[in-house]
Amino acid sequence: MSEANDYLEHVMANQQRVELDLRAKRKAVGRNGAAAMTPRIAVETASTAVDVRITGFWRWKTVIVPPNAHVVHTRRGYDRPLHLGLGVSFRYNPAKDTFLVVPGTMQTILINAYCICRELQGLLVQGYVQWIIHDFATAYRKLDFTDTEDPMRVVNVQLREQAEAAIKDKVATMSIDEVLSDKQPIIEELTARLRSVAEGEGTDKGLGLRIVTVQIKEAVVSSKRVWEALQQPFRAERSRVARIAEIEADVVISARERTAGRERETAQLETQAELAKLRAMHEADVFDREQAEATRRVHHEQELARQTTSEQHATTLHAVELDKVRIERESEVAKLRALSHAETQRLTTEATIGIQDLQRAATNRQTETELTFLETRQRVANETSQGNLQAKLIEVLPTVAEKLPKPTELRSISIGANGHDQSLASLVAQMLAIVEGFRGGVRD
Repeated sequence: MSEANDYLEHVMANQQRVELDLRAKRKAVGRNGAAAMTPRIAVETASTAVDVRITGFWRWKTVIVPPNAHVVHTRRGYDRPLHLGLGVSFRYNPAKDTFLVVPGTMQTILINAYCICRELQGLLVQGYVQWIIHDFATAYRKLDFTDTEDPMRVVNVQLREQAEAAIKDKVATMSIDEVLSDKQPIIEELTARLRSVAEGEGTDKGLGLRIVTVQIKEAVVSSKRVWEALQQPFRAERSRVARIAEIEADVVISARERTAGRERETAQLETQAELAKLRAMHEADVFDREQAEATRRVHHEQELARQTTSEQHATTLHAVELDKVRIERESEVAKLRALSHAETQRLTTEATIGIQDLQRAATNRQTETELTFLETRQRVANETSQGNLQAKLIEVLPTVAEKLPKPTELRSISIGANGHDQSLASLVAQMLAIVEGFRGGVRD
């Protein structure tokens, strides 16, 4: 029993799909007939590629075409179109006219070409082609745009089949490594063939189309084992390089680790030696300090002993001196006591006499002060005038009157016409007589 040929089955299935895509238009024509190109059919169809609006009624209608759509308008009895161009709107008579509207935007065809390379290995080449209508007057005559759902579908199918055929022809002459590493020859071959078919390369045999760009996205090996075998050298090389790099890294790391360990041990030894040296120096300093302290203490004790002896000797001498001084002082004190008694009596007598003198002087000063005061008062009394004395008497009259005894009876003697004035005058005269008598007594 023979094994199944997957590639052959895929090619046959793809061929059947292409035939169905191409026959779908013929079935649509069979159902609708020649009327498929009329706008009424286009309007009545549920989905259309171009949004065409038809206004008016019966035979007086107007077709409004978007600005990015090509249109051709023909009429019965005319060998040339009445309207042909991009975004042209026109009046339309359903009884005699027909029109075709095609999108004017750029179209993109996705390509999946299953190819056989020079080593008889299966490859899947994926790419895309972008094209646009360049000359609609040529394109609508040579291409089929009458599909009401997608006017570009049949043209895209045809261009895709041509592109896949060109890719297969080119890949068949190339090795698998060339296909995987450099796709530029495939792009150049595909571009040349499509432009020769679509644009005609300057002749009138073109289709009125212009190829915008052709690109190959990627190429994939169909066989998994072949793909792994192709990758194996690279993987082995990369593994080798990675292993060598790992070994070199291990060698470098080991060397660095040994160097670091040696440096670390050397540093530890140096540190230990420095610590031992510092410890020995510290111990020597401690010993020197202890010996110096012991020597200092011995010297200090000897000095204290000498000082103590000297102080004791000095104390003894001082005590002797003090005894001599004490004896001398006692003799002097005895002499002073004998002398002080006579001196004390003399000083007491002198003090008593001094006190008596001071008392007599104080009494004399007081007497002199009193005499001076009396003299001053007498002089002030002698210098007082009669007018001042009378004024002062008048000022003190109310006080004197208040202190006089109250009379039990009042007798008045009036002399002259005004008795009141005579009584006051006699009173003043009496008071003046009293003051004169007082002044005379003071002078005596």
